[in-house]
Amino acid sequence: MLSLRSLATLLFFLVCLVCPVHSAAQVIIDGAGATFPGPLYMKWIEAYTKQNDVRITYRFVGSGKGISSLLQKTVDFGGTDVFLSNEELQSADADILHIPTCVGAVAIIYNLPSHPCLKLTSTSLAELFLGKIKNWSDHNLRTINRDSELPDIEITLIHRSDSSGTNFLLTNYLSQVNPEWNHAIGQGKVVRWKRGIGVETNAGVAETVKRIPGSIGYVSLNYALEEKLPVAKIQNSQGKFVAPDGTSLSAAASVDIPDDMRKILTNAKTLNGYPISAFSYLILYREQSYKERNNARARALAQFLWWCIHQGQRYNESLNYAPLPETLVTKIERVIRSMTYKGEHLIK
Repeated sequence: MLSLRSLATLLFFLVCLVCPVHSAAQVIIDGAGATFPGPLYMKWIEAYTKQNDVRITYRFVGSGKGISSLLQKTVDFGGTDVFLSNEELQSADADILHIPTCVGAVAIIYNLPSHPCLKLTSTSLAELFLGKIKNWSDHNLRTINRDSELPDIEITLIHRSDSSGTNFLLTNYLSQVNPEWNHAIGQGKVVRWKRGIGVETNAGVAETVKRIPGSIGYVSLNYALEEKLPVAKIQNSQGKFVAPDGTSLSAAASVDIPDDMRKILTNAKTLNGYPISAFSYLILYREQSYKERNNARARALAQFLWWCIHQGQRYNESLNYAPLPETLVTKIERVIRSMTYKGEHLIK
């Protein structure tokens, strides 16, 4: 079976190179960014371009590069797992829109003999990645996991080394729940880790954890399932140990969302919500008439985004993302309708 990395690469070339050109004036839309939702976006592109005379590319380069590429106007849209800060929005020379596309999860993956069902509190998770817990036989870990046999082996930490929305989501969560983490490490797409092995991309972390016995890391849920790695249950804000799945991700997203769509879901105060859940976003400029872009290209982008939040949602669950709540889709429609080309709305 192809790995996610191989499958994503294959789909990329199929979409970008093999897809036939139906006319000399075929519209090309270019995107780049987060690896977290990458498999879903490639499926969307494959399905959409079969039915529409448009060519769409998406490069897996991480959220940080997705944001910088949009700010530099080298792509039509960026992909990011963390919304732009006020400072980033102010640094742009035009209004930027956020389009939530799915609800995903940062899953804690591990490689242990006999595959015990691991449970972690927020404290134990922080102490693992701070390097304070160094062996799986640690007393606190065994106390939390009385029903599982944890081995007496050294823990190897695997973390992201690139600028990553997955980094941000995990560190944002740990900063909220653990004062020591917040003081020592903080949150960000890039942070200074105390220990561990740094690896680029979600696929790289999953493959590394799969290869090293005794290791623990974190990836988007779909990468964990693709590599058949066990996933830990994390104690949420209501004291429940919750595994990431469609139900717990949807529960985490059942909160009020502001009109600008920028909302952190980590540590959500919901009874059954998984605590490291997040929206993934596509970001783009509201006014599309820049850098000699034509109306057809702008309109094609708006139509693709409209499809993503409606017909595209049917693919989310099969790829281990939760679909957008219906009430949120209605709000996103208003955001897409605000897109313009030389002041004229692209979606009537």
